[in-house]
Amino acid sequence: MKETLEFNHKKQCGLWLILIGIVLIIAVIFGGRFFVNPFVFLIGYYAGFFGVNVNKKVRERLAQGSISKKQIKLIYFSIAVLFILMFFIAGPFIPGWHWRQIWLGVFMATAIHFFLWFFIHGWSMVVLGTVCVVIATLGYIFSDIPVSVICIADATAKLICGAYLLFVAKPSRFVPKSTK
Repeated sequence: MKETLEFNHKKQCGLWLILIGIVLIIAVIFGGRFFVNPFVFLIGYYAGFFGVNVNKKVRERLAQGSISKKQIKLIYFSIAVLFILMFFIAGPFIPGWHWRQIWLGVFMATAIHFFLWFFIHGWSMVVLGTVCVVIATLGYIFSDIPVSVICIADATAKLICGAYLLFVAKPSRFVPKSTK
């Protein structure tokens, strides 16, 4: 990608991350045998998604500039990649209902997809992706760490990054270096 990227929708991303962090914590509280209650998570996820990402008034209020058509295509691409990654990483554990592996796979897939969001929101997504990959990896390596702890750590990373994007971050640009 050789074009200059403008990151003008950080506040919207920040609000979305805060909501997802809260939803994850609530889903852990009601986790039960699922560790993270999938019903609470999905209801919260979709309510937040439509409330922040689909709601035109919210998007316009939080936007600090325009978003390019290429960035919009990358949003859809990254969402498709997220679901493909979840299918391959978490999907194999669904038939046996291995909830720990399912949730770790969901967290890892989500973490990896954050790297694609660099093209939409900038370097903070690379930092968030890296932190979330480390958290999920620790869950895989240390099986004695409860899923609830991994989930709270993941939610906390999202809350911190979300608060930064919503309240502190300013619109920015990425100008690729010319290789002349």
